[in-house]
Amino acid sequence: MTSDRRAAPAHTTGGKLSEELFERARLVFPGGITRATVERDPFPVFADFGEGAYLTDVDGRRFLDLNNNFTTLIHGHGFSPVVEATAAALRRGTCFANPMKHEIELAELLVDRIPAVEKIRFVTSGTDAIMFAIKAARAATGRTAVARLAGAYHGAYDWAEAGQTTAAGMPVSSFTGTPSYVLDDVIVIDFNNVADLKLKVEENAHRLAALLIDPMPSRAGLMQPLPEFLETANLLAKKHGVVLIADEVLNLRQGFHGASHRYGLEPDLITMGKIIGGGFPIGAVGGRAEIMNLFASHNGVAGLPQGGTFAANPVSMMAGKVAMEALTRATFERLEELGDRVRGGLASRIAHHDAAFFVTGAASLFRIHVSSTASSSSQHEHAVSDDAKTLSRLHRHFAAHGIILPRGAAASLSTPMSEADADQIISVFDDFLASDSNKAGEAA
Repeated sequence: MTSDRRAAPAHTTGGKLSEELFERARLVFPGGITRATVERDPFPVFADFGEGAYLTDVDGRRFLDLNNNFTTLIHGHGFSPVVEATAAALRRGTCFANPMKHEIELAELLVDRIPAVEKIRFVTSGTDAIMFAIKAARAATGRTAVARLAGAYHGAYDWAEAGQTTAAGMPVSSFTGTPSYVLDDVIVIDFNNVADLKLKVEENAHRLAALLIDPMPSRAGLMQPLPEFLETANLLAKKHGVVLIADEVLNLRQGFHGASHRYGLEPDLITMGKIIGGGFPIGAVGGRAEIMNLFASHNGVAGLPQGGTFAANPVSMMAGKVAMEALTRATFERLEELGDRVRGGLASRIAHHDAAFFVTGAASLFRIHVSSTASSSSQHEHAVSDDAKTLSRLHRHFAAHGIILPRGAAASLSTPMSEADADQIISVFDDFLASDSNKAGEAA
């Protein structure tokens, strides 16, 4: 898996037109961007168009895209069946106050495919899905507190956001001005720490409405869940009448039936997003009919009101239906094989160079970590803290070789990617490990 470095494409970290657009953007957007997740080095790469697994920026540079709009684009850019279906949908109207059959068809597909989903409601984002899942848990239990995993990301709802960072095991506010009572109602649990899970759920069962679990939290490291940890979560939730919520907004892409089914988690509710919209804005909460029926109206009054001007809009519904139909069992199997090829190849290069890195992930997801132990065995319980300077150099190295690797080195594959694309990822990483600049950086 060696590469001819002299033949590498001469991409730079930023292009002239991107820089000019960023200067314009700074005049109208705080910080020059409209979402905090946009990466700047020192300014964003502005996209011109995408095609398949590749993105071309406004300066004409072509990149293999391992971001895929934060794992959303499982079929890559410009997936023809979605383009054709949404073009037809747009000609019939962009949105209505009335329902359309498209939402029923997408709902039927998801209910049929995901074992834990008996009924479903569509919203407009993953954050909305988490918010309404927590509200449903509170309505179902009459309790208010939420237990969640340290380091996991669950969107911008206050009670889901608190606890993404911690201090001495306690949740820390993610932004200035968070009311103290929000932190009082959030309990943080270490991922894969069975003893911590038991202790905190048992101590707080009387006030716990929800146990919120991402089966493989991306921002916390894409670590494999321990079967005992998830089985304990199943048992404790049932024992204490706590609503178990699986956040699969990102990880639904781990298999035909989703991540909970893959790892043995038995949720009462599942939140979904990203891939189920075919590249358009979407979110969904689904689960046991007993809980989901709280959203229903009785005598004109909803037990748990859930609206949204663009919820279940026909374009997202049509795009999602077409995209999900194309995700057959065979498609997921091929993505998993491609993911295994990348993860295995990266691990082999790390071993070859005896480098202080390790790789995590599953299915079509992978993440590269910087670690003095070069092993994930000791990283089960806590969120990983990688060396930011090394990851920045890795990000820039990949960009210079025509690959978009997110700065945190958490990446996703897409269906149009080939084995040659996978081998290119491995080759560029091998080049990084072998480079004199990287060795000097490690020594420093």
